[in-house]
Amino acid sequence: MNRSTTPRRPRPFTTAVAALSAGALLAAGIPATAGAAERAAPATMTPPAASPPSSPVTSALQVDAPVPDIDWQPCDDAEGYDCAEIEVPSDYDRPHGRTTTIAVTRLPATDPESRIGSALVNFGGPGGPGLDNLHAVGEVMVDPEVRARFDLVSFDPRGVGQSDPVTCFRDAEREAEYFAGLPTAPITRAEERRAVAGFARIAAGCQVISGDRLSTASTANVARDMDVLRQALGDDQLTYIGYSYGTILGATYSALFPDRVRALVLDGTIDPVAWSGTGSEDPIATRLGQAEAATETFAEFNRLCAEAGPGACPLAALGDPAAVTEEVLTTLREGPVEVPDGEGGTVPFTYGEMLAVSFQAMYGTAAWPQLSQLFAQVAVAADIGEQRPSARSQGPSLDDLLRELGVVEDYPSLGNALAAQCMDAAEPLRLWQYPAYVDELDEAYPHFGRFRGWTGAGCAPMILRDEDAYTGPWGQTTQAPVMVIGTRYDPATPYHFTEPYADHYDDARVMTVEGWGHTTLGVSTCADSAIARYLVDVEADDGATCEQDVAPFAPVEQRSDRADLRAQVVRSGGWGL
Repeated sequence: MNRSTTPRRPRPFTTAVAALSAGALLAAGIPATAGAAERAAPATMTPPAASPPSSPVTSALQVDAPVPDIDWQPCDDAEGYDCAEIEVPSDYDRPHGRTTTIAVTRLPATDPESRIGSALVNFGGPGGPGLDNLHAVGEVMVDPEVRARFDLVSFDPRGVGQSDPVTCFRDAEREAEYFAGLPTAPITRAEERRAVAGFARIAAGCQVISGDRLSTASTANVARDMDVLRQALGDDQLTYIGYSYGTILGATYSALFPDRVRALVLDGTIDPVAWSGTGSEDPIATRLGQAEAATETFAEFNRLCAEAGPGACPLAALGDPAAVTEEVLTTLREGPVEVPDGEGGTVPFTYGEMLAVSFQAMYGTAAWPQLSQLFAQVAVAADIGEQRPSARSQGPSLDDLLRELGVVEDYPSLGNALAAQCMDAAEPLRLWQYPAYVDELDEAYPHFGRFRGWTGAGCAPMILRDEDAYTGPWGQTTQAPVMVIGTRYDPATPYHFTEPYADHYDDARVMTVEGWGHTTLGVSTCADSAIARYLVDVEADDGATCEQDVAPFAPVEQRSDRADLRAQVVRSGGWGL
């Protein structure tokens, strides 16, 4: 086998892959007394129980603050969009004290005379920039009727992007250099020690450089910002579309401001009980169930690749895809494989990089053909599988494949992603306990347990806390019906969270998308129509189902023009988790 044990040469996508792995460092916790059997997530893990019904949140939490005027101006780099900045209280306990800046953008309704109001959008994260994402997909992300009746509005949450971002190093170059030296998926004891030391350094840097911003960056304060923005936009009640982490923001908003909700679209849900972790002895990697969900979705990738055959899925030319991908991952775990770089040389490709790319590619099936080609390319280089001529045919270079998969992108700040997670979630796990926990999760869910197990390690050493964070109760008193959406095979927000999330509301209308990938954005005109009906008329059928428009590995001519929406959101830092 053509494995390399030589030091890895830097290349453009290395930092992006490291950031993808580290960007998922959600808050996590587990007490030192918990045993291995308790900590390893079982294959039949059930979602956390819903929090008991609660009385309405007291008015003291519904903080009133000065409502700013919005001075909309045309955006410099997004034709047809308006941009602005507003000032909101840094600490809502002192609504007339220091302020922080929130960057906002809008895409005006196409039919102003029939305009209902504004629809605020959060594309996920935590740490996803609203401005870049709305500029990338706003014109086509929703049904034309929604575009006609609503201004689409998004914002960079506090601590993110252009809204006084939380940073952990003096500049992006120093952060990129630091991450380039960290293992993406630590395996050996030496790598695990480097990872533990690295996360400690990151946490220290975030707190020293951005302590004031970090300590007010909880989702509850983002929800309060959103309520100030709602008022500044002139809307009596909130109309909201939240994807992924955006469903946590939606649940927090409706818990704090139950009487200010008109309509909530909650797509790709995370049960807020699992998110906040109050009273739980499980680390967040177990609570969120991503290792399990990614394992299930990856099994679907292999199954559907085999059904599609070599013509649509290059990996199938090497034999049974499940067997080939397992051997590729096992081989990479032993050491990097030298892969042709398209310029006559080779470049080493690592286990951690393959896991990171695979997890990201599973967010949308449009990327599955490229992922299969990447696995095939590594397999051929390592002499894995049935080495038929068709399997060795010249395809895109490794760097080209990674660009098509959306891994190579402009540098994102890790601090943006850590801000809300580290302020929101319970943290019983000590940083030094992560290596043993990750080893256990890897045994329960091979490969993806190791990749997702470090989720939360960046928050474990944090000392700073946002005293205004909201961690429950989650029983909602919102009178308006809400729309809750789950995708059957979602690698990031498991489908089994859908019903528990909906159960927090008295009137939740659940829709299931029978398909694969993270959230419904750009994959189902059926779902788009149902969402439009709900947003315009606040009507939805509970128990509805929709299919995806295009099956995985469909011929190129059948693939949707809207499939690139998902790649655009990933490239712009959306969804996250």
